[in-house]
Amino acid sequence: MAKTKTPPMPKKTLKKSFEIEPIGRRSLTIGEFVSVVIDKQYQHIIAQERGVLADKDPEYLHQMRVGSRRLSAALQVFSHAVALPKATQEKHVRSLTKTLGALRDLDVQIASLREDYCPRVNSSERKILDKVLESLDKQRERAFAEVESILNHPSYEKLKSACKSWLENPRFSSPVHFYLGLLLPDLLSPLLSALLLHPGWSIAIVKTSEANSEVLHDLRKTCKYVRYQAEFFTDFYDTAFKGWIDELKELQDSLGKVQDMYVLQALLLRELPEGTELPELQRAIQDNLLGAMVNWEPVRQKYLNADFHYQLHQMILEPLMKQISP
Repeated sequence: MAKTKTPPMPKKTLKKSFEIEPIGRRSLTIGEFVSVVIDKQYQHIIAQERGVLADKDPEYLHQMRVGSRRLSAALQVFSHAVALPKATQEKHVRSLTKTLGALRDLDVQIASLREDYCPRVNSSERKILDKVLESLDKQRERAFAEVESILNHPSYEKLKSACKSWLENPRFSSPVHFYLGLLLPDLLSPLLSALLLHPGWSIAIVKTSEANSEVLHDLRKTCKYVRYQAEFFTDFYDTAFKGWIDELKELQDSLGKVQDMYVLQALLLRELPEGTELPELQRAIQDNLLGAMVNWEPVRQKYLNADFHYQLHQMILEPLMKQISP
C-alpha cells in the first residue's frame, strides 16, 4: 500500500529550542524534532569539507565521517516519517560514509604502527614495519584521491542540494503531528532489543579469538548504531540515560581497539612475505588486546543480568519533562 504523504511543514515550526510539557500535553512533535536533528547533522558534515580536502588535520575527516554516520542513523530511526528526495536517501549517505571510512581506517592503522608499535620493537622488526608503512602511505594516497573525487562529484552536490531543499520545505511520508514525548519508548525499544539480544554477549574473555572477532565486531557496530540513535534523545532523560550512552561509547571504543588489532594482523599477512616472523610486534599486539578487553567480563555479565535488562526498559519508559535545545 502506498504511503499517504502529508503536506510540508511550515518553516515557522522549526524552532531552536522546545519546551517539553507534562505528559499528555507535550508540545514538541516528531516532525519538528526530525527537522532539527537532520539539520544539525547536515550542517556538521558540510562544516568539515575544507578541512578534509586540505588534508592537514585528520580530525576533520573523523568528524565528517561521524556526521555522515549520525545523519544515516537519523534517517534510519525516522525512516517511517521522512519523505526525502532520492539523492538524500540513506543509501547515498551510507556510500559517502564508506568512502570516508576507507581513508579513516588507513589513518588509524598508519598512526597505530608509527606511534604505538614501531617504538616497541627492535631495529630489525622496525625496518620491516617501515616497508609496510611505505605501502600503506601509497594506499592512503589512493584512498584520499577517492575522497577528493566523491566530495567534488556532482552526486555529492546533489545530496547537499536535496538535503538543503528538504530542510527549507520538509516533507513527510506519515503523520508527524504526534507528540514526541509519547513516542520515545517506541523509538528506543527496537534499539534496546537489538543490543540486548546480540550473540556477542555469549563470548567469554577466555573464548576471544580471531574466530569470534567478527561477532564482537558486529556487537561493536550494534553499540554504535544504538548509541548514535539514542544520543538524539539524551536531553529527554535523566543522568542515568546519559551514563548508559557513555558506557556504550566506552564499550564501542574497547571493541574497536580489538577489531583494529585483528585488522592490523590481517594487513600484515597481506603485506609481508609468507613466513615473516615479528615476535616483538606480536607481543605488543597481544598486550594491547588484553588491555582493551580488561573490562569485558564485568560488562558482559552485566548485560546478561535480568535485573539490568529490566532497569534499561524502565529507564526508556520514563522521559523527563524539561526544557531542551536540540
